[in-house]
Amino acid sequence: MATPTSAPQPPPPIDETPTWAALTAHRDGLAGTSLRHLFAADPDRAGSLTLEAAGLRVDLSKNWVTAETISLLSELARAAGLEERRDQMFAGTPVNESEGRAALHTALRLPAGERLEVDGADVGADVHIELSRMAAFADAVRSGRWTGATGEPIRAVVNIGIGGSDLGPAMAYHALRPWSDRRLTFRYVSNIDPSALHEALVDLDPETTLFIVVSKTFGTIETLTNAGSARRWLVDDLGEDAVPRHFVAVSTNADRVEAFGIDPTNMFGFWDWVGGRYSVGSAVGLSLMVAIGPDGFDEFLAGMREVDEHFRSAPLEANLPVLLGLLGIWYTNFLGAETVAVLPYADHLARFPAYLQQLDMESNGKGVDRWGRRVGYATGPIVWGEPGTNGQHAFYQLIHQGTRLIPCDMIGFAQATDPIGDHHDRLMANLLAQTEALAFGQDSDDPNRFFTGNRPTTTILAEQLDPATLGRLIALYEHKVFTMGTVWGINSFDQFGVELGKVLASAIEGELPTDTPLAHDASTNAAIAWYRAHRHPVS
Repeated sequence: MATPTSAPQPPPPIDETPTWAALTAHRDGLAGTSLRHLFAADPDRAGSLTLEAAGLRVDLSKNWVTAETISLLSELARAAGLEERRDQMFAGTPVNESEGRAALHTALRLPAGERLEVDGADVGADVHIELSRMAAFADAVRSGRWTGATGEPIRAVVNIGIGGSDLGPAMAYHALRPWSDRRLTFRYVSNIDPSALHEALVDLDPETTLFIVVSKTFGTIETLTNAGSARRWLVDDLGEDAVPRHFVAVSTNADRVEAFGIDPTNMFGFWDWVGGRYSVGSAVGLSLMVAIGPDGFDEFLAGMREVDEHFRSAPLEANLPVLLGLLGIWYTNFLGAETVAVLPYADHLARFPAYLQQLDMESNGKGVDRWGRRVGYATGPIVWGEPGTNGQHAFYQLIHQGTRLIPCDMIGFAQATDPIGDHHDRLMANLLAQTEALAFGQDSDDPNRFFTGNRPTTTILAEQLDPATLGRLIALYEHKVFTMGTVWGINSFDQFGVELGKVLASAIEGELPTDTPLAHDASTNAAIAWYRAHRHPVS
């Protein structure tokens, strides 16, 4: 009789490994060492800790690390199986274990003709079929061949989605507005607050407005509520027959799309292996493709692909997204940082920190590892930020002289997108000065004017904010998040934490217009009772 085989044993938690202990001892040995000391001790520090790859220049030298720190952190990544899990992700292995799915957002930027077979399907071919359909549609809208129900060309595009179906395309459109067709107006609606839809439509003409409704299941409450109201706005003016000329869908649910009144031939699809927060390179980015054109979208995907190839091939010690992720581990788990600030010195990247909030906090905001164990260490830092120089007059005081450790990513560009006089030189002078001031501080006999320095920054520079560079930045942070999740042993690709509030909201919504007895906690019951007494009836 055969001896039954037991299930493979999970690895020990990462904080119980020898490398974790070595990093703890290393941290203790660095106590009291300042960035001033580290630069003085190593004249080549700036050069050895600055890397260039895939069109990005990343200076790590103003971080509280040494070559030994980088070496130990790289050992930690190897102990966590980063290289193996990275290769599994690119190959289409179901690295989203809790949902039994691959996480193949990298396949969205495969070059034409490159084959990637997953479950018997050529994923690369499927991607390029959909990209070709998107390109034909985008060209039709941009050229005026796609007209509304009255024969007028489209002059405004309204993207309706939420989460990754909004944050990605909205951020990317705002980042790339200089590359967009300025004859077209683009609006993005996600919030279920009626003011969001009202403000998006208040000055638009139904005859020349196109709606792109983005929902994988075509059942997302916020998205369908906004889409339904947008539909009524259109129909009240143009009638039911106008809907197919003014609505297209990005979804996988043809039946619901058709029931809404959208011609299924105008439905653009994506796949279960594309998570929402990783989906801007898919049909979810259709509004972006209409804005910047198919060629611009190709450049956007090509920039992502450059970083993908670097992430796959560069050794860990010289791998940009890996090093950013390992710095995140260092500050979060060994130095007690709770947040990271992303500070783009580019007004067009104003929405980039919000985009990264979802990418990072929804991916790694987990307290259970892939083997179902509660973790005993911090995960998922709080991500926040604003463009420079605005932030300098708002919250930099706390970063410079406050009591909290706040690592910062500073992002800047050599060339202005919209040059005016010496504006860009002044902008970049501020970026460079802030990293110097944060690192080295200022001595003063006046305690109010004393700056300790030793505040870490990573400086990320590129030639220009164009479609390819935006793609590179997105992929850089995607793989940073993956690196951190892998070291922590968590699944970065599920998001069950968003569900409980939705379930409770659905129950409460049905109670608001009634006087039925309430069975919530006392605080919630009292708030519902107050709202019932003051609410504006649905018209």
